[in-house]
Amino acid sequence: MRIGYTMMTEQRGPADLVDDAVRAERAGFDFSVISDHYFPWLDEQGHAPNAWAVLGATARATDALPLMTYVTCPTFRYHPVVVAQQAATVQLLSGGRFRLGLGSGENLNEHVVGRGWPAAAVRQEMLAEAVEIIRALFAGGYVTHHGRHFQVDGAKLWDLPEQPPPIGVAVSGPVSCALAGRLADLVIAVQPERRLLTAFAEHGGAGKPAVGQVPICFDRDRDAAVTRAHQQFRWFGGGWKVNADLPGTAGFAAASAYVRPEDVAESIPCGSRTEDFVAAVRPYLEAGFDEVALIQVGGDSQPAFTDWAERELLPALREL
Repeated sequence: MRIGYTMMTEQRGPADLVDDAVRAERAGFDFSVISDHYFPWLDEQGHAPNAWAVLGATARATDALPLMTYVTCPTFRYHPVVVAQQAATVQLLSGGRFRLGLGSGENLNEHVVGRGWPAAAVRQEMLAEAVEIIRALFAGGYVTHHGRHFQVDGAKLWDLPEQPPPIGVAVSGPVSCALAGRLADLVIAVQPERRLLTAFAEHGGAGKPAVGQVPICFDRDRDAAVTRAHQQFRWFGGGWKVNADLPGTAGFAAASAYVRPEDVAESIPCGSRTEDFVAAVRPYLEAGFDEVALIQVGGDSQPAFTDWAERELLPALREL
């Protein structure tokens, strides 16, 4: 299993995110992913820089660290032709180290362009159409498309890498698994559930990589870790169906108002016991995931986390 590092744009400024990725590469992480949000989940997180600008800088600041969006929504804030151009550019800047992770998005980030927020089934239709447009542009030449959700008039990517970025699609249930199996080069999930990978494989994804993600909160002071995890990640337990539809940080604060610190600590390992973090990753290995990206909760804690991960956590995880 490959272990990745998450550049969490909701909790860190742009320059710090680039520095964190450089530090993660030196620490020995196998790859890095980046969230692509217009808003943080909670006001306490305090950040939301543009992920694509950060990716461009990170591509040039790192030497060999593979990069990936986890995930970009190519249907509302970004038109698919813009996502294709951004992805091709980052692939060139990184020397072929980039993978394009896509998903159907969250209202939290996409409502800002004023296009409303349709039902999940419509969002999945939009995602499928967007992937088809992006792949057509990656293939080269002019693309004109008149679809149900998108119009493209003579678009072309003038700077194309020799190898287009592999496309990953985030899944949470049967419909998204079928879409990913049909259209994606890899599957993305935040639940260590074998059923998701099985459904992906049944619809054409057999043998393709599966990438998961695990939030953790390292701190030598466990009480401080629990407090920080509750302050910044208490929204996490809401689940995709809730998290995808809430429109702003006030909604997430209200939805998590009665979540206690001990509730968060039950789902997010906190402290410095290496075995607790290994136990959080193990279910992904057992479910069949090939890669897991770790999220260290807390922006200012990133340097201490990567130092500790290099010395203790990564060696322990590699023993899996």
